[in-house]
Amino acid sequence: MNFSAALPTFVITLREGVEAALVVGIVLACLKKAGQKSLNAWVYAGVGVGIVVSAIVGVLFSLAIPAISAVNPKYTTVVEPLLEGVFSVLAIAMLSWMLVWMTKQARFMKAEVEGTISSALQAKNAGWGVFTLILIAVVREGFETVLFIAANFQQGLVPAFGAVAGILAAVAIGVLLFQWGVKINIRLFFKIMGVLLLLIVSGLVVSALEHFDVATHTLAQMDRSSQSLCFYYERFTKNPSCILGPRVWDTSKVLPDDKFPGVVLKALFGYRENIFLVQAVAYVVFLVSIGGIYFRSLGGIGVKSQPSSQLQPK
Repeated sequence: MNFSAALPTFVITLREGVEAALVVGIVLACLKKAGQKSLNAWVYAGVGVGIVVSAIVGVLFSLAIPAISAVNPKYTTVVEPLLEGVFSVLAIAMLSWMLVWMTKQARFMKAEVEGTISSALQAKNAGWGVFTLILIAVVREGFETVLFIAANFQQGLVPAFGAVAGILAAVAIGVLLFQWGVKINIRLFFKIMGVLLLLIVSGLVVSALEHFDVATHTLAQMDRSSQSLCFYYERFTKNPSCILGPRVWDTSKVLPDDKFPGVVLKALFGYRENIFLVQAVAYVVFLVSIGGIYFRSLGGIGVKSQPSSQLQPK
């Protein structure tokens, strides 16, 4: 079993989990300050239900994808890589949005959470308000991980193991921060996780293009009327690419992507022993554009840049 496939989901879930843990910690601190510790049960219920909902969504995805692929068995070998490509694009969009937009909004997170909790405490059903806030925070982070796992569904349950490990690690960090008062450089943590996530998503761009190339190539071989889709392969048969252009490099003899450390680089950063022109260009463009926006957004990181002592319940 190739456990390297669990590494990307571990990183993603760890980052998203710690973000959710910060929301939980801020809410618990607000409830303690307001003398409403009796509502803590609603917080924990929101966390539990949020994790269950995310897991259910993941199971539904895992059941729906094979079902869609099996609608027409003749085209299963086309539909599967096509679905992987589509889910990869969705995961790229969602994770990129989270990386850039959430980083920009992080400076306001503490104030927004505190404002929402203050409003909830003034309502008659304060518990439901607290529960809803936590539930949305957990499900939002969980859905992004589910999309990433769906984009790699042919790797089986291994990515799910990484997700579970990431959740456990995030819970441990939350306990260290808010229960034991251990000081952790949250700002540095999110910077490192952000860079890793940027590289993982950039690698997902390479994988998405590979899935679309496989689907197109398979369809062209099965259906003569579709051979025109494989415009590059028909002209340059020495390069086994259908829509990705000429091969940029072949490192199969130096660093194969099915053996260590190539298999780890492939799982984390989208490394391939064979990279084609369209993949290389797309990787660089995505890394420069989204990476540039991300690093510019690091100017102020509000709650993440505060010392952990300021995040602990008083």
